[in-house]
Amino acid sequence: MNPFKFLKSLFTPAPRLRPWQCAPRVLSAQAVLIDVREPGEWRSGVAEGAVLLPLSDLGGSREIWRPFLEKNAGRELLCYCAAGGRSAIAARTLVAEGFRAANAGSLQDWKNSGWPVVPPKD
Repeated sequence: MNPFKFLKSLFTPAPRLRPWQCAPRVLSAQAVLIDVREPGEWRSGVAEGAVLLPLSDLGGSREIWRPFLEKNAGRELLCYCAAGGRSAIAARTLVAEGFRAANAGSLQDWKNSGWPVVPPKD
């Protein structure tokens, strides 16, 4: 990511939503739930139905993110991570680029809400 875009994203606000606010949107396919943790972290489990897209790729080559964003341009993008910090960065980056995105918190938030956590699909 170029430095100007990165700085812009740091100052772009993005909503912070709770799992109970996100769940109906995900279940109705209005939104996509995205796990932005790194691949090694996914082994501990992921929120059921989440798309696995590492933050490092969003800020880098976008080899994985680019086709995903093209395919899902009209949908809301709900990002979560281990603690909520990286998902905030991802959401702000996406909002700065014109996508509808929000920080959906942490995997623990999703677990605590009763959302199923499952092993990642290969």
